[in-house]
Amino acid sequence: MSKVLYSASRSPFYFQIDKAITAASKVLAWTNLALVAVIIIQVVLRKVFSNGQISLEELQWHLYATAVMFGTAYAQVTNLHVRVDLFYHKFSARKKAFVDIIGLVFLAIPFVVIVILHSYDFAYESWRVNESSASPSGLPYRWLIKSVIPLSFSMLLLSMLATILRNFHTLIKGAHHGSK
Repeated sequence: MSKVLYSASRSPFYFQIDKAITAASKVLAWTNLALVAVIIIQVVLRKVFSNGQISLEELQWHLYATAVMFGTAYAQVTNLHVRVDLFYHKFSARKKAFVDIIGLVFLAIPFVVIVILHSYDFAYESWRVNESSASPSGLPYRWLIKSVIPLSFSMLLLSMLATILRNFHTLIKGAHHGSK
């Protein structure tokens, strides 16, 4: 591992991607704190003052969606995502790298690319018409949350490419060079 951690100018490209995604994720993680605050405010308004706000309920959905969707890229670069692990845990580092590459290239990336391609039009149309909530007291700027879809999936795609590069590095250089 120490041979991979050279200066930033000599480190593998996937480290730079991982570093950028981790930094962005640390900033976006604050949406979870905002979500908890909005939930508490909404519960107090509804239960204590009998005055729940539709805009706060919609804001909860938006904050939760933002945290989850951008969180997938962080889960990918940190390898904290859900994995069906019947045999994988017994594999060598190189075999794991090979399985990860195959799974990403043939299963995950095609799905992510399809979502990105279709969500751009979805978000663009929302921007074009300045879409807002269907509820009169709901949130304006619905296009903002719809824009999270292509952005977060693009970040997920980038994290998958970093994982593939890291796994190729493991295949070529050996397990001790490609692991985090």
